[in-house]
Amino acid sequence: MSGRAWLRAGLGLLAGTQVVLGLTIVLSPGLFWKWPWVSHLPPYNEHLLQDFGGASLALAVVLCAAVAAMERRLVLTALVAYLVNSVAHLLFHARHLEPLPAASAAGFMALLGAAVLLPAVLLWLAADGSGFREPDAEA
Repeated sequence: MSGRAWLRAGLGLLAGTQVVLGLTIVLSPGLFWKWPWVSHLPPYNEHLLQDFGGASLALAVVLCAAVAAMERRLVLTALVAYLVNSVAHLLFHARHLEPLPAASAAGFMALLGAAVLLPAVLLWLAADGSGFREPDAEA
């Protein structure tokens, strides 16, 4: 698989997760709140959850545009935006693990770590520009 294909697939995965997350929260914030990784931080605030869901969908729009256009500046901007969000999310939850059982906390940190690692790897892949050459130009 070419660098372009890997980059597009990774961006698509990030976009898909944001679509699913955003729609879940916007359409059913109470369902999202029931996740143990979320509900251990009371109080429930529907407005805040709706805003988070909307922001997740907005990030999905930027990621989808990057997937469709595969234009270097747009891809880099989308990945940096995702990375900024993921690092902030990881750092917050790393400081608030106490109510969770050790196995759950470890799993959660692994998931959040992957949400930082994937866009970082994609950013590295995109940085040299080879992922933006048309497949014919790679031969």
